[in-house]
Amino acid sequence: MDSFSKDIKIFTSNSNPALAGDIAKILGRPMGKSQAGKFSDGETNISIGETVRGSDVFLVQSTCNPVNDHLMELLVMVDAVKRASAGRITAVIPYFGYARQDRKSKARDPITAKLVANLITAAGADRVLTMDLHAAQIQGFFDIPLDHLQGVPILAEHIKSTIGNPDDYVVVSPDLGATKLARNFAKRIDTANPIAIVDKRRPKANVSEVMNIIGDVKGKKVILVDELIDTAGTLCNAAAALIEVGGATEVIACATHGVLSGPAIERISDSVIQQFLMIDTIPLPKDKSCGKIKFLSAAPIFANAIERIHENKPVSTIFD
Repeated sequence: MDSFSKDIKIFTSNSNPALAGDIAKILGRPMGKSQAGKFSDGETNISIGETVRGSDVFLVQSTCNPVNDHLMELLVMVDAVKRASAGRITAVIPYFGYARQDRKSKARDPITAKLVANLITAAGADRVLTMDLHAAQIQGFFDIPLDHLQGVPILAEHIKSTIGNPDDYVVVSPDLGATKLARNFAKRIDTANPIAIVDKRRPKANVSEVMNIIGDVKGKKVILVDELIDTAGTLCNAAAALIEVGGATEVIACATHGVLSGPAIERISDSVIQQFLMIDTIPLPKDKSCGKIKFLSAAPIFANAIERIHENKPVSTIFD
């Protein structure tokens, strides 16, 4: 009998308890008993309310806003179950924060994605399960196994079931960095049209200026695809250019992670985008709402991956 042969145990903290609950429900498991709070001076306090000795423990926690609080909760949870003799600990991080700081773009810049990877490993995690890292090379920042799920199959399956004839649509990358994502998306919805790319210049952080459209979108409906939306400036500017400059007839947008900081909700509401599909790796705060946004659940794919990890089966076959 191996050291993690007992039942799967799923715990979560404050970042995305709804997603964690959906994952547990699909797996037919109760949520693990735990409490996450703060001491009077602001220090993170985690209490695990049941035994985890020898168990295969999965800690579901997106490191989204407030990023530092949620990251610290994850680290303390890992330490707590490690010290309680968990058989194996998997950090399930649907959205991995600090992923945009993955390289030195100028002198004396930190590589914070690597620092966070080191922290998670040092805390005691045995493996990581995540979705659509901002930069694929972050997988190599970890010295423990990492399973990297894709959001495109979830988004593409929904789009394909709702759009009718896929040849009426052109899949568009909002910048050069998302072209591979766009090609994968176009293949999955079976459109015969080649992808298009929005070429832009970014004068400073979170400010983008659309320059021109590479490809033909005239008279076509457009699906804009990206892995992460922060302030939504890039995507909303791209959508406007596709209609005003490119001659597209309508725009649908898709993204895995909706960070939606600053003026994002207002920009999406005021944009030409008709519908915005996102995956629920990051919850939408209750004080923010937008009728154009529709969330698709990541719970089924994470539940499938967790079950495969528990049974020592390959995770890659999920996407075959």
